[in-house]
Amino acid sequence: MQTNFAEEQLKDAATARSNEVLRTCVHCGFCTATCPTYQLLGDELDSPRGRIYLIKNMLESGRPADAKTVQHIDRCLSCLACMTTCPSGVHYMHLVDHARSYIEKTYKRPLFDQFLRWILANVLPYPMRFRLSLIAAKLARPYANLIPEKRLRAMLKLTPKRLPPVSRHDDPQVFAAEGESRHRVILSTGCAQKVLNTDINNATIRLLRRLGCDVVIAAGAGCCGALSHHMGREKDGHRMARKCIEAWSEELINGAEAVVINASGCGTTIKDYGHMFRNDVDASHAKSVSENTLDISEFLSRIQFPTLDKKKIVVAYHSACSLQHGQKVTDLPAQLLKQAGFDIVQPRESHLCCGSAGTYNILQPEIAEQLKARKVKNLEAVSPDVIAAGNIGCMVQISGGTDIPVVHTVELLDWATGGPMPEALFRHEAFGGV
Repeated sequence: MQTNFAEEQLKDAATARSNEVLRTCVHCGFCTATCPTYQLLGDELDSPRGRIYLIKNMLESGRPADAKTVQHIDRCLSCLACMTTCPSGVHYMHLVDHARSYIEKTYKRPLFDQFLRWILANVLPYPMRFRLSLIAAKLARPYANLIPEKRLRAMLKLTPKRLPPVSRHDDPQVFAAEGESRHRVILSTGCAQKVLNTDINNATIRLLRRLGCDVVIAAGAGCCGALSHHMGREKDGHRMARKCIEAWSEELINGAEAVVINASGCGTTIKDYGHMFRNDVDASHAKSVSENTLDISEFLSRIQFPTLDKKKIVVAYHSACSLQHGQKVTDLPAQLLKQAGFDIVQPRESHLCCGSAGTYNILQPEIAEQLKARKVKNLEAVSPDVIAAGNIGCMVQISGGTDIPVVHTVELLDWATGGPMPEALFRHEAFGGV
């Protein structure tokens, strides 16, 4: 694609990077075949190719973002299926992240939009605030259908019926390996995940210790910044990311071999820290963190997860977009589940997003509901006993549309190697629960 940025514009690092990305696009349109919003809406401007044109025109002109451009960029899930499909290697993630930041700086949203986005950015990344907000939301949840504003309705309907107590495993500390210590890793405990489902981190710690790992919960690390970053709130996202970089780089220097991630939405952003901070004084530390970050499935594969006896449990594996498209981790989680003895089935259209996409199911609830219904239909069609996923957002989204229990991949792997039955199974009638 030919671009026409002025020399002065290209002095800005973000614009220079966007120019590089734009010039790799050859207008082929392969991306439209796997774009969820194009599949649903059929509008070229709701495809990656259409959005690329909108972003190009907005950035080249240097004008403030207009309502039309904002509408179509806001509808983008950032699922990155287009990056998997693209034969030219267009790095759409960097381009759309720049566009969102540009929109945030130049476009004045309606007051309620500003308020809602402020709430999301100032509550979700902070566990205590998020926990308190969920307690309040539980009181309002029965009246959700009476609320005229669709995004507020969506937010209340996503409120879990049960909120687990705070887990002290998420506090800064070191968990010693069971038996001989063969590895030392840092675990990112996340932000929203450790409020919504404490079992995921607990299961991860148990499993890693059982496999000979010392597990470090680093002091000072909190939200990775992904949520704010993908909402265009660049300064907020970088501030949070910098704290993680400082905490984790110190542990890496002191001998930790990897930063292990069990929330794939976080992993995609953390693996991009090297790019995000490429012109920063912390560039070397950011690059080190990125290069040493692994999804839990990648790390378990590296240390040779054992092959276990077969179990008569059918698991439908849902591949989170941030894992399969963002990090190119495609087969490993399902392979690990097979090694653990589970029968694995794959649904149709596994490349399509479930509609969670960070805050998307709140900000774009109608599209998100359609995508959820399509995903659940495909998952239920393979008649699994349980659905496994590697991202908390997907788990919340999918469980809101089916009675089949939804658990994290690591919970099943922990159970298979001697840990407790996952809570979602324990409580489900099909597994003898109540």
